[in-house]
Amino acid sequence: MDGQSYVSSTLERIKQISPGQTVFLQAATEILNSLQPLLDKESKYHKHRILDRIVMPERTTMFRVTYINDKGEACPHFGYRVQFSSAIGPYKGGLRFHPSVNLDVIKFLGFEQIFKNSLTGLSMGGAKGGANFDPKGKSDSEIMRFCQAFMLELQTVIGDVIDVPAGDIGVGGREIGYLFGQYKKITRRFDGALTGKGLNWGGSLVRTEATGYGLIYFAMEMLAKNNASLEGKTCVISGAGNVAIYACEKLYQIGAKPVTVSDSTGYIYDKDGIDVELLKRLKEVERVGLQNYTKERVNAKFTPVSAYPAGRNGVWDVPCDAAFPCATQNELNLEDIKVLYNNGCRLLAEGANMPSTLDAMKFMSEKSDFLYGPAKAANAGGVATSGLEMSQNAGMLKWSFEKVDQELQNIMKHIFDISYETSVEFGKPGDLVLGGNIAGFRKVADAMIDQGY
Repeated sequence: MDGQSYVSSTLERIKQISPGQTVFLQAATEILNSLQPLLDKESKYHKHRILDRIVMPERTTMFRVTYINDKGEACPHFGYRVQFSSAIGPYKGGLRFHPSVNLDVIKFLGFEQIFKNSLTGLSMGGAKGGANFDPKGKSDSEIMRFCQAFMLELQTVIGDVIDVPAGDIGVGGREIGYLFGQYKKITRRFDGALTGKGLNWGGSLVRTEATGYGLIYFAMEMLAKNNASLEGKTCVISGAGNVAIYACEKLYQIGAKPVTVSDSTGYIYDKDGIDVELLKRLKEVERVGLQNYTKERVNAKFTPVSAYPAGRNGVWDVPCDAAFPCATQNELNLEDIKVLYNNGCRLLAEGANMPSTLDAMKFMSEKSDFLYGPAKAANAGGVATSGLEMSQNAGMLKWSFEKVDQELQNIMKHIFDISYETSVEFGKPGDLVLGGNIAGFRKVADAMIDQGY
């Protein structure tokens, strides 16, 4: 059976055994199709039925989470932990608290995590978890009670050498603190079972900045390969969370100018450059919408979501040199990327997980004058620094900001190098989707064969 036939049969099987899981199917379609050259070259992956096995989680845990809100009402939610692969290390992947969370979304995120973690060069398997709980509008007490109820169930399947969750959308330092406190109370263990911890109790410097910084380090490697840089470039960013904030910060540090950010209420265009300290205060301290940004930056413009055409994000209409989608999956479609390209954008690196639709990805990959950094490679800085936090916890050490940041830069360079070299090996120099997916897959698949399962 050739590579195309093997991929097609596997995707058909996913449709049969996971009906209605469209986001997971999208992720599997993108990854598996890019593996065809490797599958044609190496028959062992078909012989050992690696595709059939790797698209199935090793373990899926679903549970009910009930907490009592401030009104004394019982509030039930679904909780999930999908442990996809432990072939190269303990399961590793974030927890997402958001109303959109369901099994389909968690499986997509966990599947992508396998290959992202593999690319870092660290010993980490792939997993993801979360709940359809929305922290927005909840009191600290309600969030604490929810986190404690969630950990009551999660603690049965995690541990420092078993499965190490981290944060994701809706799960920041506050939530990790409540989760770890409950884990410690139940298990009587103070270990590295969670990353993203507070700096005074096992956390790592640079962890907060890591995904945003890593994204820009990766984009810098892409441009350096083409004898170019981000210095002096105008950049648009979607999102206003952790990734977007610290991508903005790093862009300023290297001489570029970010002019947009967005959230669920709308987007900001600040022609003078996004005020990072104001953005941090609004999102990390006050936890309010971006419409408040213009109260202090009167020359900036806020455009509400209601003003966008259906299916569009107004951020992508702003002329720029480089774009960084840092919000959520499928936020950038074919029409969006065409607008960006026609307005002069020539680089896009993904800070969110699978933010581009399949047809948008195809458009970017086919443009010879366009640089495209896919999420599994470009946004791996967060999980890479989580891995570095695991190393510090295991040795009961605390590294300096400079040491962790240098390690992060080294990892992002390694990810770019191995992705680019693999793209050259398979005859498509610069196709980082193909190169990254094959490089990430090959390491995990070979480990599965070696271990005989």
